[in-house]
Amino acid sequence: MGVIKAAIGDAILTSIFVFCISSMRFLTTKTAVFLGLQPVSLAGLFITTIINTIIVLTISLIGRLLGGASFNPSSTISFYTAGLRPDSSLATMAVRFPAQAAGGAVGVKAIQQVMPTQYKHLLKGPSLKVDLHTGAIAEGVLSFTHNLTILFIMLRGPKNPWLKVYLLSVATVILVIPGSVYTGPSMNPANAFGWAYLDNKHNTWEQFYVYWICPLLGASLAALVYRFLFMSPPTKQKKA
Repeated sequence: MGVIKAAIGDAILTSIFVFCISSMRFLTTKTAVFLGLQPVSLAGLFITTIINTIIVLTISLIGRLLGGASFNPSSTISFYTAGLRPDSSLATMAVRFPAQAAGGAVGVKAIQQVMPTQYKHLLKGPSLKVDLHTGAIAEGVLSFTHNLTILFIMLRGPKNPWLKVYLLSVATVILVIPGSVYTGPSMNPANAFGWAYLDNKHNTWEQFYVYWICPLLGASLAALVYRFLFMSPPTKQKKA
């Protein structure tokens, strides 16, 4: 029953996250125009990091209210591999990951319904722009870098939670810029699944290989590298 409850919480949180994060370009554009700035500029990138920080902080609060719900399979598996999620197991993730994917699909469908027609061109999800293997490598490398950064900032970064999340937002934007010419990018399999479901591509080898297998491998490798570099192995107590 606990696993089912956690899966439901994941589905709800992921749908909210995907809904909010999919509106990022719209929110950045409207805010920049309101302030008399160009959306595609350094000022626009700064606005994006602020909006992303607010979204992630809000999502984190909702996640705590839902009993520790998660919205990104990559970060879930990286924290599990690093030994920081004692409440998780491969069995529970086998239930929670599909729930997160379903939440991603609901979030994409919802934002498509409420976004005014004249702004729908600003709604774009991850999509493969290169050949299959290049895209898979790119998404794996981006997910590795993203999750290693998350682990480092969350565990060894500043104490202030606002500053932590803002640094994560900056790191995410920095990765999105080069990743946009390869895979979108996603760095979140549930988000990628939601957009693939919208285009009826959710059950393709491209979706699983590029946006699930490689990101999860990259996230797991990031956790192993973090453990090797920054986490001391437990010391064995000598018997008297």
